[in-house]
Amino acid sequence: MMPDGRVDVTVTIEAGIACVVLGRPPVNAFSEIFTQHLHEALDQIEAHSDVSVLHIKSALDTFSAGADLDLIEAHLQTSDGRDHMIEFVRELQRLFVRIETLDAVSIAEIAGPAVGGGLELALACDLRVASRGAKLGLPEAGLGLLPAAGGTQRLPRICGEAVARRLILGGEIIGGDEAHRLGLVHWVFATNEVSSRTAELVTRLASIPAAALASGKRCIAAASDQAADGYELELTETRQLYEVAETQERIQSFLGSRA
Repeated sequence: MMPDGRVDVTVTIEAGIACVVLGRPPVNAFSEIFTQHLHEALDQIEAHSDVSVLHIKSALDTFSAGADLDLIEAHLQTSDGRDHMIEFVRELQRLFVRIETLDAVSIAEIAGPAVGGGLELALACDLRVASRGAKLGLPEAGLGLLPAAGGTQRLPRICGEAVARRLILGGEIIGGDEAHRLGLVHWVFATNEVSSRTAELVTRLASIPAAALASGKRCIAAASDQAADGYELELTETRQLYEVAETQERIQSFLGSRA
């Protein structure tokens, strides 16, 4: 493992919300140690069963610029080094799958550039918020590579094949408004508003019962799984939700309010 500079991934957990702040200067590039710290952050979150929302944001002007260029330079010149890079990208895949499959709903706050692996991190989240000044893209094709930490798989599911071909094969970098128009992000706000507006969204999500959020995530995932019976899963999850005390309380309160 290569030596690393200051790596700062902070985790705060309060009122069912886990906030992960990325802080590896200058651009939150993914190194082996940075990736390890993110795994450790997820370990903390998974240990708190009451967490229903994961909020990922950056302490820097850049959300994330993707893989560390020094890491690539150090390993790309030899066959063993290239094998090492494949294992590193495989570890990024594992990290992003962990985020994708959390019971908690994840939301990426993209207030600055999110390119390459940085955008792949955001794609692993359930929801994405961008500033109008953000820059998003998967430019790997221009280097003779491809976005192999899940980008070729998630982008078509999220935006459709046509948009995925445009962005991946063309290596195009787009702004926040265009990302919103293409369905790459769910909300776009002015740069000076993105933090407060994302906080509002996170708070609203945290007000929804955690069991309902987790069940909804599983059923949505089943829709793109050919081996799954999504309709039957809806019934299974609904039956389980009937047994949840909070669900029963909310239903009774709603029914009572009709009077």
